[in-house]
Amino acid sequence: MSDETVLALLAQVGALITGDHLVYASGRHGSSYVNKDALYPHTAATSAVCAQIARHFAATGVEVVAGPTVGGVIMAQWTAHHLSALTGREVLAVYAEEEPDGEGKRRVLRRGYDALVAGRRVLVVEDILTTGGSARLVVAAVRAAGGTVVGVGALCNRGAVSAERIDAPELYALSEVPLESYAPAECPLCAAGVPINTRVGKGAAFLAAQRATG
Repeated sequence: MSDETVLALLAQVGALITGDHLVYASGRHGSSYVNKDALYPHTAATSAVCAQIARHFAATGVEVVAGPTVGGVIMAQWTAHHLSALTGREVLAVYAEEEPDGEGKRRVLRRGYDALVAGRRVLVVEDILTTGGSARLVVAAVRAAGGTVVGVGALCNRGAVSAERIDAPELYALSEVPLESYAPAECPLCAAGVPINTRVGKGAAFLAAQRATG
């Protein structure tokens, strides 16, 4: 599945947004967005992209697939489903939840998932990579639980994220879409007064935080 095929699939389901003012999960701003929430209701399309990730990692002995909440839960389920079919053995799917960690945050495996990960080979999946922060936290959570990370599979790498940045032995992304992003204080869209999209991304939360501190 080529970059063009993946992007065409995203555009077909309305998941590719351009020419707008958006706030990403990282807090940075930009004019384009891959709205994975528009992909997930389309189960055939979601299955297709996860099947490609599963095929790539099928020979690595994956026993568990782990993703971050929320979108990564869906990707983990579908990828584990396809890995089970490809390998002829059950591959489990778990997710890592976010919790405060001092002044920052971390991800943890709760609900008994840490025991399912311990001593097993784990594939981490993520939908969109902007800074790679969420994927890196899941990688850390898997290792903290005693799992071995075999790699990270992603739907879209839009921040030129490397395997080294997320502390993974391998990073495989279905599409590489390097798009410019800006810190809020340096955002030319903000400077030009372009309204922030509050329907997708973190725009609504960003504006609410501005009002609370303003």
